[in-house]
Amino acid sequence: MNRGTAAALILLLAGCSKPSPSQQASEQAKQVAQEAGLECAIGPEAAWSGDCGLERDGDSLTIRHPDGGFRRFRILSDGRGVEAADGSEKAQLQIVDKGRVEIRIGGDRYRMPVRIAGTGQ
Repeated sequence: MNRGTAAALILLLAGCSKPSPSQQASEQAKQVAQEAGLECAIGPEAAWSGDCGLERDGDSLTIRHPDGGFRRFRILSDGRGVEAADGSEKAQLQIVDKGRVEIRIGGDRYRMPVRIAGTGQ
């Protein structure tokens, strides 16, 4: 086997390898987001999509963008929703449908189902 054939075979086998742990975590976060009904629009004029990932750890919520960026939020225990966990921009919340909220921060927007405090939803 010459070097060119061997190199092509190695590249072919590398393409068949298992995804890295970070790729697996990203796919798992995207699956969680889809199951949760998360929609995102990254950028001021962006269309809504289901391409973001979602991770929750206690009262911390991380929404991962398809380009590798992310936003972190803290779930408030007083029933007011969420607030930005870091950065200087404030998150703005608005109820958009029965049991759905839209979070706006910077030019990014997220919609997800929520239980609204005091309504049993």
